[in-house]
Amino acid sequence: MADDSAKTPRAAAASAVEAAKAETSDKDLPVNGDRRRTWQDMTNANGDQPKANVPAGLWLRCPACAAMSYRKQVEANQHVCPECDHHYRIGADQRIKLLVDPGSFEPLWDNLGPKDTLQFTDRKSYKDRIAAEQKKTGHKDALVAGKAFIKGRGVVLAVMNPEFMMASMGSVVGEKITRAIELATELDRPVIVVCAGGGARMQEATLAVSQMIKTSAALARHDDAGGLYIALLTDPTTGGTAASFAMLGDLILAEPKALIGFTGARVIANTVRQELPEGFQRSEFLKEKGFVDRVIHRQDLRSEISRIIDYAGK
Repeated sequence: MADDSAKTPRAAAASAVEAAKAETSDKDLPVNGDRRRTWQDMTNANGDQPKANVPAGLWLRCPACAAMSYRKQVEANQHVCPECDHHYRIGADQRIKLLVDPGSFEPLWDNLGPKDTLQFTDRKSYKDRIAAEQKKTGHKDALVAGKAFIKGRGVVLAVMNPEFMMASMGSVVGEKITRAIELATELDRPVIVVCAGGGARMQEATLAVSQMIKTSAALARHDDAGGLYIALLTDPTTGGTAASFAMLGDLILAEPKALIGFTGARVIANTVRQELPEGFQRSEFLKEKGFVDRVIHRQDLRSEISRIIDYAGK
């Protein structure tokens, strides 16, 4: 099938970054200036507050290399740091936009929302917490699912949203993943789950933990029917998510340097009383140990997923 662009993903992203630089070089960046020095020049004498004429949120500091980058450059580069290649965490809407063919995503089951069955309260009630997250993200819960096309290949896609309670898995997340798997089985389409988050949502207790069983059983039925399941692990994928559907893919893909594991490295180190190896619980380390099949740069995901679908005959 013909590609939907004459440029490679990396070339297209590079062009977009250059366009973003050109758009702002005359007003935001000196022609031959260094970005780090530019940020310092835009602060007051005490170095802690930007000048009033600098719009808030114009710059991003990379959490990996600490370089200051113009926000539009990062966005044009698919939310990847142009200095060190760090992959920023992104929400479900951004993820869908980067993965699927334009205009092809058809959302499903958006009416499903969580209930505060246990009337759980920590620093605030679960009911109030859910309402705040829904207002912030515009979504009912921490997963967006639907039908879509990736370079012309029909798929059923489920994307966990780290912007909503850190993509924790409650009853709605588990139900929507299960429905997505069952729909993919019915339509004989590949199902792709973009995994993220810290696992089962504590505010739903056993009901949340039971979603591990529910989703795994649906995947077993999908496999029995000859279906293809691709799991994409993003930063972070931990807890009950990592211990269930995230690790059951026919192919398990991961973004570079994503944190992947069941429990925290500090807890493990204190338990085994040993120093953990460098890169422990990162996607490259897991690939080396056989838990991940491929580590794929965000700019290459569309092309690689479409190739996998073709190879599987789906």
